[in-house]
Amino acid sequence: MVGRKRRKVKLLPARVVDDKTTTTKKNKKVKLETQTWSDLPIELLELILCHLSLEDNIRSSVACKRWNTAAISVRVVNQSPWLMYFPKFGNMYEFYDPAQRKTYSLELPELYGSRVCYTRDGWLLLYRPATNRVFFFDPFSQEVVKLPRFELTYQIVAFSCAPTSNTCVVFTVRHVSPTIVAISTCHPGATEWVTVNYQNRLPFVSSIWNKIVFCNGFFYCLSLTGWLGVFDPMERTWNVLAVPPPKCPENFFAKNWWKGKFMSEHNGDILVIYTCCSENPIIFKLDQPKMVWREMKTLDGMTLFASFLSSHSRTDLPGMMRNSVYFSKVRFFGKRCISYSLDDCRYYPCKQCYDWGEQDPFENIWIEPPEDLSAFI
Repeated sequence: MVGRKRRKVKLLPARVVDDKTTTTKKNKKVKLETQTWSDLPIELLELILCHLSLEDNIRSSVACKRWNTAAISVRVVNQSPWLMYFPKFGNMYEFYDPAQRKTYSLELPELYGSRVCYTRDGWLLLYRPATNRVFFFDPFSQEVVKLPRFELTYQIVAFSCAPTSNTCVVFTVRHVSPTIVAISTCHPGATEWVTVNYQNRLPFVSSIWNKIVFCNGFFYCLSLTGWLGVFDPMERTWNVLAVPPPKCPENFFAKNWWKGKFMSEHNGDILVIYTCCSENPIIFKLDQPKMVWREMKTLDGMTLFASFLSSHSRTDLPGMMRNSVYFSKVRFFGKRCISYSLDDCRYYPCKQCYDWGEQDPFENIWIEPPEDLSAFI
């Protein structure tokens, strides 16, 4: 009797453990069966929601509080620019959408023999060397706006806004000597270009590798050596700011260093991007009140699109594109655009930084995509 009771006592804990295990499994099964879409991990939710259209994103945000948070974090209310490629032969032009990773083609015989100079508000500014013809062109509507003929050597050109606006001004600058520059301006409807020579208080050398942006009513021109010239089209004044060039590590000034330099504007701020084939990019913002360049460690969710002739900035893009710089180079047979993430401090795809000297500055340029994609296709 005693031995039999002992055996029952010994078996009792094992029985209790088995009951607990069975109960735990049942609870887990019940919990899994009662889980809903709102229980998905936030990272997985963001990954799914970032592929939705704006309308679907808004609809999903009213499902529950967690979905609302995830939907807003990846909501897209802005379109990224497309990368337009200029063929060496033929009239077939390709447009790469970095957000969707898709490439579209469009035949544009109107551009035969032309060289791209600048882009803004969906318009291209082009130059035809054989005839000195300068003109605007919208590749999606095929609308053309002609300017008076003008000889543009390898000098930079920019314009303030779409040529359909009565405030559009075209601007170009070339150096006559280290202390004298010739500035030429024109506007749609004009019969000739106006050229005026200006004295420089500081040395300013014009080059095809200089950068121009229009911001706050002024044309800002970054020289090869990092000095910043400013032209006021209303007052027709030119001034080289006494702002020391951005400070970069010495190894940035290697072979073809002048080609890996880009400039953009965002909400009234002037931004400069310096790259080096062996280092991560450095981004500077001009502190205009104190007249100094300050390094930026974050873009606060903004996205920059850098190309040789013109660069752009965007906000409210898909979550994976934010706080990044997209460069005018596509790898893996058009499947991936080279970008640099300030969050991760690395290039995507991995190890894709390279010598900018390999690239032709007139090969491609970022441009505003069409509003009606179906018409473009």
